[in-house]
Amino acid sequence: MKLYFTIACILLTLLSCKNDSNETAIDFAYLGGEIINPNTNYIVLSKNETIIDTVKLDGKNRFLYKFENLNEGLYTFRHGGEYQLILLEPQDSLLLRLNTLDFDESLVFSGKGDKVNNYFINEFLINEEEEKFVVKLCQLDGATFQKRVDSLKTIKEQALTDFKTKYNPSDLFLKIAAANIDFAYYTSKEVFPFMHYGKNKAAILKSVPDNFYDYRKTINYNDTFLSSHHNYNKFLRHNISTLSLENHDKHEANACYDKNSLCFNLDRLTLIDSLISNPTIKDDLLYHFTMGYVSKSKNIENNNALLKSYLEKSKSEKGKKVMTHYATSLNYLKEGSKIPDIKIENYNHQIFNIGSQIDAPTVLCFWSHNYFEHFKESHFKLKELKRKYPEVKFISINIDNYDSEKSKKLLVDNGFHSVNEFKFNAPEESSQLLAIYPMTKAILVDKNKKIVNSNTNIFSVNFEEQLLGLINR
Repeated sequence: MKLYFTIACILLTLLSCKNDSNETAIDFAYLGGEIINPNTNYIVLSKNETIIDTVKLDGKNRFLYKFENLNEGLYTFRHGGEYQLILLEPQDSLLLRLNTLDFDESLVFSGKGDKVNNYFINEFLINEEEEKFVVKLCQLDGATFQKRVDSLKTIKEQALTDFKTKYNPSDLFLKIAAANIDFAYYTSKEVFPFMHYGKNKAAILKSVPDNFYDYRKTINYNDTFLSSHHNYNKFLRHNISTLSLENHDKHEANACYDKNSLCFNLDRLTLIDSLISNPTIKDDLLYHFTMGYVSKSKNIENNNALLKSYLEKSKSEKGKKVMTHYATSLNYLKEGSKIPDIKIENYNHQIFNIGSQIDAPTVLCFWSHNYFEHFKESHFKLKELKRKYPEVKFISINIDNYDSEKSKKLLVDNGFHSVNEFKFNAPEESSQLLAIYPMTKAILVDKNKKIVNSNTNIFSVNFEEQLLGLINR
């Protein structure tokens, strides 16, 4: 509260000076706030994927920034690996407060513009819970499912009407809020065949009511206004998958759906290329699906085929460079290959070659300050696995480019011992060599430093079976 009072006074002073002057411009806004448990000493502000500025935190982890010549709309606020969208309109003086250990749940706004932004963050959290409920609803037949999600949409629309009556928000807010509701609803319908317990996804898709996907007639696949909007992009990813399933079924009739099928994934990239012309939206979708496939596939030939399709369709030179490096690294990590020479550092500041620490069946795991929940859950899981499999060595590596004392403090504060805990000596290069994506990835290495599995997950249902195979080699 003391922070908000201090910054609020500053903002009021600045706004008063503006009103007392002869200036008539109103296209500005202020954004300030406090970051508790910051991951870095700065925040990044952007709009439509274009970085506006990097703003340093002061000694008390606070910041204050003025947007000159404001282009009203959605802006992205990033800190560490987390982000949220913020709506800024002329003469807003918005304050935020958040704790990085509970990023979205702790985020709260005050000041001018707070009502609409608190509405959005609350809606975001509600949608996260609703998604879990929708998964359960997906086990119903198509007609019943449609009635249930229709009722959820009606509740949200009534809440928006009540908010409009009470606060009289801008047309811009109402446009975005309505899009939020619509695209969350559309996404629920797009995921239905994939979340349904039935194995024949194409048959489930054909069983829905005739009007189930009528909204597709109104979709703009090249909507620049919503191109950085979470719900819109989420919808596009699921919609592309559902449409690809329909297309795939035409030339693979009655084939059991396999999300890891090369044919299905090639169909998906082809559909994106034919359906979407906006380069930003197209490149984002092409990258998302290609990375999703390559990161899980161990078939080098299939990976190369999908990579070729991606490179032919994408216009993003940065994306193509990253994807090529990633696929190349995966190829070097095939089963039987020796673990790459990578330098790691322990919390006594001693540097080792990673291979020197592998003298038994070994599991390599990774973590980052930016994924706090994964950090905690993975370390609790490792505690359990260490008790059950004492003959296996579990090595946990922090991939962040931060001072080692920060990582050590996080381990100590959460009750995790620093035995077999390391940091990469060269984080970016090492992460690239080991193709660390997603963060849940783990690598199994035998006592001879040979890779047994370059892409597994300690939370996988068959992980312990993989461990037994590693022990018995």
